[in-house]
Amino acid sequence: MTTTATSGAGLRSGPPALPPRHWLRTGWVMTASGWSANQFSALLGAYHSGPGLTEATTTALFGVYVLGLIPGLFLGGPLADRRGRRPVVFSALAVSALATALLMAGATVTGLLWPGRFLTGIGAGALLGAGSAWIKELSSPPYGTVSAAGAAARRSGLFLSAGFATGGPAAALIAQWAPAPLITAYLPHLVLSAAAALAAARTPETARAGGPLAATATAAAGCGAGAMQAGSATAGPRTGGRAAVVGTTGGRVAVGTTAGPATAAAPTGGHVPAAATGNASETAAPAPGTAFRRLVAPVAPWVFVAPSIALATLPGLVDAGLTGWQTVYAGLVTAVTPGTGLLVAPLARRLAARHRVATAVAGLAAVILGLLLAASAVAGIRPDVALLAAAVLGAGYGLCVAYGLTEVAALAPPGRLAGLTARFWALCYLGFCTPYAITVLTGWFSPATILLAAVVPAAATLALIARRGTRRTG
Repeated sequence: MTTTATSGAGLRSGPPALPPRHWLRTGWVMTASGWSANQFSALLGAYHSGPGLTEATTTALFGVYVLGLIPGLFLGGPLADRRGRRPVVFSALAVSALATALLMAGATVTGLLWPGRFLTGIGAGALLGAGSAWIKELSSPPYGTVSAAGAAARRSGLFLSAGFATGGPAAALIAQWAPAPLITAYLPHLVLSAAAALAAARTPETARAGGPLAATATAAAGCGAGAMQAGSATAGPRTGGRAAVVGTTGGRVAVGTTAGPATAAAPTGGHVPAAATGNASETAAPAPGTAFRRLVAPVAPWVFVAPSIALATLPGLVDAGLTGWQTVYAGLVTAVTPGTGLLVAPLARRLAARHRVATAVAGLAAVILGLLLAASAVAGIRPDVALLAAAVLGAGYGLCVAYGLTEVAALAPPGRLAGLTARFWALCYLGFCTPYAITVLTGWFSPATILLAAVVPAAATLALIARRGTRRTG
């Protein structure tokens, strides 16, 4: 009888149930954000041939998005830290849907395109800051099973890239063959926004003061700086206690616990929250703001310099021989650029495991190569070479955004993740002003010359990050 009871108990207990994938349901919010940003990019040619907008006007509309995005980031991120992720995310999603409705109305009243693009930026900015933090926290204990915050943070970038990669080509294909193209091309985003809201409706809040967020921060801190930094650390058994920096080896920080043998490896400068150590003097990392300015801020603008050139500049300069197919070609470019960014995600993880700034160096090198290919494509009016350049620039985007999100996850103190994430995205989206700058400078220089000149600051940034990354930042 005893044996039977024990066996029955074992059968009843079974394996532990896996936590629900809240992060997966919330990820569609980021996909909707990426879709909203890129659907307009694929329609630039259609706005030339339809309402007859000039190139300067369409490029300015492309840039107005950034004017809305910056305040959306700086208001939405800190607000999400104070009030919670859910209210900010759902409000931003509603604003994004309203912006798309205005863009649809802009097919007949072109003046509505300006507030439509501005509100698109507002909604996307708030979604980036709050949504990125929400997905990261939902991926980590106690909500998820990913103990490495670097890997958790990269998920939001992948969802965002998926929206970038699909929104543009979908809009382009609809605009090429559907009736009322500048209206129907925006319908999928409205459907996606509604589906994303429904999917995330039952997702728990993670940012209540003293509530689940505090538990998440404690659990993440217990995983050590290696888990916070690159998502590549391994840990042995834990027996409790607080994390402490126990030494450095070969430019990497070894992290253990004061009451157990758990260790993890992280690149130098990885942030260990003071709450995990019990004493701020125990950490070897610099202040988060200092490390952010030194290692993240210089790379951030290049995140979107690369794809904005590929999406808004290259197609119009090389499609002279593609009569009737310009919109489809633009849609292809909008698929290839962020699509390549998605494909390099495994490479980003491997590089992050090797060295703290390896992903950034590789990303900037890809941006430089992409700029050289873009200059060659423009000089020879070669759509095929431009498509290759777009793919390489997309790889640079993917690597740089993975590096930035990983660093932010490592550096952000508990309760400030959304705010620091918003600062990162704000600097990233400065790169969206690049196409307008190229249009203005074209009055004095050829586009190919401008693209070649952009290699100089990109190379300078690469050298700066490589030099700083080889130094101890403690």
